[in-house]
Amino acid sequence: MSTIPITKRGAEKLKDELHRLKTVDRPGVIQAIAEARAQGDLSENAEYDAAKDRQGFIEGRIQEIEGKLSAAQIIDPASVDAGGRVVFGTTVELEDESSGEAVTYQIVGEDEADLKLGLINISSPIARALIGKEEGDVAEVQAPGGVRRYEIVGVSYV
Repeated sequence: MSTIPITKRGAEKLKDELHRLKTVDRPGVIQAIAEARAQGDLSENAEYDAAKDRQGFIEGRIQEIEGKLSAAQIIDPASVDAGGRVVFGTTVELEDESSGEAVTYQIVGEDEADLKLGLINISSPIARALIGKEEGDVAEVQAPGGVRRYEIVGVSYV
């Protein structure tokens, strides 16, 4: 099984979600199933069906998170020293050459990606174009509207 890169912060978020699922959500749905069973006929009991569906979702999510954590390669961006090169976990300041717009992204794992927060997936086109580049380099990204060129203004490992 191959490893899945994830930042230290992303791993903590997954561990927190796993803890909540096991200690809050799972016992809650078990209680809901017990209450629905107490109502009698299960064949037409919508609360029972909904609780069983929710239980299936919770158990599936627990297995998914446990699998991801067991295959995770946790990387602390602050401890990475790539000599100024863009690697997983790097925070990159970019300037769009055509518009002059400045953006900052951190390259993270699939489960952590959130463009609104400036967190981009390692397998996204822009992250793939940035990997291995250094400050001052220009990355060309194939976007739906054509090729976009970004100058790397800054590289940090935070």
